[in-house]
Amino acid sequence: MRSFEKLTSLKEYIPIKKKEGGEKNIGLLVDGPNMLRKEFSLNLDLVRKIMSEYGNMRVGKVLLNQYASDKLIEAIVNQGFTPIVVAGDTDVYMAVEAMELIYNPNIDIIALMTRDADFLPIINKAKENGKDTIVIGAEPGFSAALQNSADHAIILKPENGRPRKGRIAEETD
Repeated sequence: MRSFEKLTSLKEYIPIKKKEGGEKNIGLLVDGPNMLRKEFSLNLDLVRKIMSEYGNMRVGKVLLNQYASDKLIEAIVNQGFTPIVVAGDTDVYMAVEAMELIYNPNIDIIALMTRDADFLPIINKAKENGKDTIVIGAEPGFSAALQNSADHAIILKPENGRPRKGRIAEETD
């Protein structure tokens, strides 16, 4: 019998990157139309720094609708994220991407940057499957249910109430 016929599971042959020093691997999905708005003036570099406090960001995807400008897409690429442009609503595509992360054995933490309570089932499914969860949002409109369901909730706030200045982050547990 040939060796490839003895395979009982392909998982045995999928290389899994070993974690250094117990650091966890993070998969981050950003709800672009909901979070990348002028009134929030959010910086994805800040989000990357926040994620580094929790582990290594292995996946960073920003979901955008068909109205995203070329400049926005270029800025996302320049900040090291993968832009995904979707025709229509991004919520369904983001849910599919999140499910892929949940079932990816190389990802330990599912992070969602959104304010939308529609993603509450994703947070719950991730926790059911042993994943740590992080939600990152901004006020107004950051779902309390989403914040309370995740292991970590990070609220991005303007310094001194001025939305155009730098951002600070506050974690709620």
